[in-house]
Amino acid sequence: MKAKCLSSIVLVGALSACGGGSSSLQSLDAASPSGVVAAWGWSLPSYFALPTVPADNPMSEAKFQLGRSLFYDTRLSVNGIQSCSSCHIQAKAFTDGLPVSRGATSEFTHRNAQPLGNSAWHNSYTWGRPDVTTLETQMLIPLFAEHPVEMGLTPLNQGAMLARLQSDTKLGALFSEAFPNEGAPVTLSNVVKSIASFQRGMVTSDSRYDQSLQGKVALTASELRGKELFFGDAAKCSRCHSGFNLNAPSDDARGTSNHFQNTGLYNVDGLGGFPAPNRGVFEVTGKAEDMGKFRVASLRNVALTAPYMHDGSISTLDAVIDFYAAGGRVLTTGPHAGDGRLNPYKSALISGFSLSTQDKTDLIAFLQTFTDHAFVANARFSDPNK
Repeated sequence: MKAKCLSSIVLVGALSACGGGSSSLQSLDAASPSGVVAAWGWSLPSYFALPTVPADNPMSEAKFQLGRSLFYDTRLSVNGIQSCSSCHIQAKAFTDGLPVSRGATSEFTHRNAQPLGNSAWHNSYTWGRPDVTTLETQMLIPLFAEHPVEMGLTPLNQGAMLARLQSDTKLGALFSEAFPNEGAPVTLSNVVKSIASFQRGMVTSDSRYDQSLQGKVALTASELRGKELFFGDAAKCSRCHSGFNLNAPSDDARGTSNHFQNTGLYNVDGLGGFPAPNRGVFEVTGKAEDMGKFRVASLRNVALTAPYMHDGSISTLDAVIDFYAAGGRVLTTGPHAGDGRLNPYKSALISGFSLSTQDKTDLIAFLQTFTDHAFVANARFSDPNK
């Protein structure tokens, strides 16, 4: 997002923006500033860390359910045709299956919709914004983005959006339940806090991979060979995709970090350039070394989230493996032609490797064990009005 868009968000103002074993962990959120004690049990595998929850937005079931309703509500968009779920579809692990998403005014975004499962554990959000560190702050971006438009809200029309919500008696009751000590709870701040709470509650932890770690199922011979490739020195996937959320560097024991890498996807000018205005962390910092750096994505449910990369430019897992095996991508024609393998800002971790046809089959088989079928079918995360 460009600086102009971020300044609009600031003007909106309404937020204080913010191994193994199967034993579970529980936590009790602290009392909120309004005095509401909101109990929330995190039932997690033992190898999951507890997520960080902002002190000014403790979890509660009422807030989660309000956020669930708002997540599927098209009235949050400027023209009443777009909801959060338009770009985050449960059956696709809350992605949309498109290379890049389309906003309420039919303008395409620059980037691929990211999955939302286990987003409570991210320490940054969006593909290229290390400065966006909470779900609450992130929520303002799709709501108020200008270049490109997503939901289409502005400081001038946000009041009309709130009026649409205020006119709904049933929804008003959900706001009152979620924020019982507020006389007029239908506010932008509470919209954002509730949707953030719903997203924070989207836990995905019951894949075959998880079940194997807990001794509930045994992986097949092919999956085990793929696991050895993934975590070993052959494919070296785990150097970037480690930890319980499969998005942390291999030296991060907690597995909760997001890191940013240039993977050699482009080299449009022979000097390391990526296609503008989609140049990763460089768009924020302006530093040459940040050109093409994008957030390493979690591989949970990866078999459901095609197409891949920040711009959806690689369509299959098979092609993604070929890309990393080559140590980057060569485009010989078109406006983005260039040899990404020679990008001077490419991460040293992207060095290429060799796999046989059977190796690739096994690696894909293991990647498919990250699919949590219960998560994508769980009615708790579905549209409450259907």
